[in-house]
This record gives sequence, structure tokens and C-alpha cells, in this order.
Amino acid sequence: MRSQIIRSVAVPGLAAALLALSAFTVSADSQATSSAPQTRLVGVVNINTADNEALELLPGIGPARARAIIEYRKAQGPFKRVENLTEVSGIGELALERIRPHCVLKGKTTAKLIR
Repeated sequence: MRSQIIRSVAVPGLAAALLALSAFTVSADSQATSSAPQTRLVGVVNINTADNEALELLPGIGPARARAIIEYRKAQGPFKRVENLTEVSGIGELALERIRPHCVLKGKTTAKLIR
């Protein structure tokens, strides 16, 4: 009987404490995000010559996808169309639409992040 009383008091109390903590965490995260300096990408990335660092400037392209682009390029040769990026593992139509404005096939990579 005593353990049932403790459980009936402790579990709802624990749930309330976790709920309060999660609300605090979400609030803190949203404040941190809104006060973080905004950056934007200007310029272009030549997807046929860019190294990992330049490819990672593209929205949604991290180290793994940058490596996949370079590996694809080594195996298949230079991209003939920006749309061919969808043949790279991990890059679908949505990712392509985000990065397309920043991709070129010829010329220098001029991309940089600015605040």
C-alpha cells in the first residue's frame, strides 16, 4: 500500500517536472536561435572544382554530402547539369532546390558567408 501511494505521488510529480523542464529548454533554444547572428551565402560554388570546404557553404550540405559530391565527381566526371546533383546519395529534389541558385558548372567559386 505504501509503495502505491509513493508511486501515485511521485510519477505525476516527475511528469510535471519533466514537462516544465522541456518547456524551459524549448524557450531557451528559441531565444538562442533568435539572438544568433544571421548569415547568408553570397556568390556561387563551382560544383565541378569545389573542395569540401566550398561545398559545405551550400545550404544543407555538410561534410558527408560534400564528400559524396566529390566521390561522384571522381567516378562519373564533371557534372554536365546542376540537376545531376540528385544522382548523388543524400541529395534529393528539395535539397537541389535549396542549393541550385548557388551552383555553377564553370568559372570560379566565389561563395562566402556574410552576416
